[in-house]
Amino acid sequence: MNIDDMVMVSIDDHVVEPRDIFEKHFPKSLMHQAPTLTAHPRNPNVEAWLFQDQVVGSSGLNAVVSWPKEEWGMDPTGYAEMRPGVYDMNQRVRDMDANGTLAATLFATFPGFAGTHLASLPDKNLSLAALKAFNDWVVGEVPDTHPGRFIPLGIIPFYDTDESVTEIHRLAAMGCRSISIPETPYGVGEGYPDFKSGYWDPIFKACVDHNIVLSLHIGGGMSLVKRPTGFDLDDMMVLTPLISTIAATDVMLSGAFQKFPDLKVAMSEGGVGWVAPWLDRLERHIVNQSWTGASFLPKGMTPTDVWKNNFLACYITEPSGLNNRTRLGIDTIAWECDYPHSDSTWPHSPEVLMDELVAAELTDEEIDKVTFENAARFFGWDPFEHTPREQATVGALRARAEDVDVSETSKQEYRRRYELAGS
Repeated sequence: MNIDDMVMVSIDDHVVEPRDIFEKHFPKSLMHQAPTLTAHPRNPNVEAWLFQDQVVGSSGLNAVVSWPKEEWGMDPTGYAEMRPGVYDMNQRVRDMDANGTLAATLFATFPGFAGTHLASLPDKNLSLAALKAFNDWVVGEVPDTHPGRFIPLGIIPFYDTDESVTEIHRLAAMGCRSISIPETPYGVGEGYPDFKSGYWDPIFKACVDHNIVLSLHIGGGMSLVKRPTGFDLDDMMVLTPLISTIAATDVMLSGAFQKFPDLKVAMSEGGVGWVAPWLDRLERHIVNQSWTGASFLPKGMTPTDVWKNNFLACYITEPSGLNNRTRLGIDTIAWECDYPHSDSTWPHSPEVLMDELVAAELTDEEIDKVTFENAARFFGWDPFEHTPREQATVGALRARAEDVDVSETSKQEYRRRYELAGS
């Protein structure tokens, strides 16, 4: 396959919410209590969200795209220093064109990937209002403004199952294809019930009823992996696939698939390399440890059957993982870009991906599955409803973005441009 003929859909990208999101979508009657932008206490030169007397900013690693690597770090950053495509969806689509990316999901930043920050705040009614405002923007406004460029993904007030079900019904009516929930609920904040508890069953049922995918993004479960003193950032980033392994085990052993055989689970940003040995271990456990009497799978199905039927895993760059595609099932593997985070391959994703696909000797049919078909099928989303295939390829998208500057650009230069535009 020629690189320009690929169609690329990312099932894990992120967004920093635009500064006017709550002005446009927060209830007018509560506007005096809406999230507002203020000077960050750690760096007054950048802005942060103030909500319910708590300040939350965007760390540098959430928005490093196109910065020189020596400027990367965990320090908070503001709109002035970010590449505009991080928060401006008109510019985001241009950046997607320049990378040959047809479409993407958008995980939240200020609310938390799965709404975990909003869940931690004391006034749950205000948190619900902020959550709905985010959904109205990311599931409503953004896909409506840019048809065919985003797979709508929302968040729910998982701290209240009744409100969660109500929100899922509302999101489904808006065309939502996935919701993000904590991958290990008991590892979030003070802890929420696990998937085996039955607490999540109404949420699972609502998702099945509307064919909505559960997206389990790494992040909230890192506290479960105890590390020695002195290990910090590098350790956390290297060990993230362990959290996906834990989360997938939690779901697999919870009995959820016995109750809801059509439940769909997307493992976000955990890679695919852990899946094959994990499945081997599960298969061995079923046979060798039958004395436990454990029953957690649909009748007549093996762990591998359930994986192939109910799961989708994604990866950014993982050459060895592709070599296990027969064990996993080629239909369970999808690509992700992770724009604008530090793991992202933007703006060279097609080149990086194609090199790995060729090295692993994937056929053209397998390439199509990994780059877009698996994601489209799993999320129940038609990639060519608004964009004909001949206009959705890497070559076609890049051809209309030749004027997009993808060069390395410093935070200082972005700030200069930002202040010039605002003067």
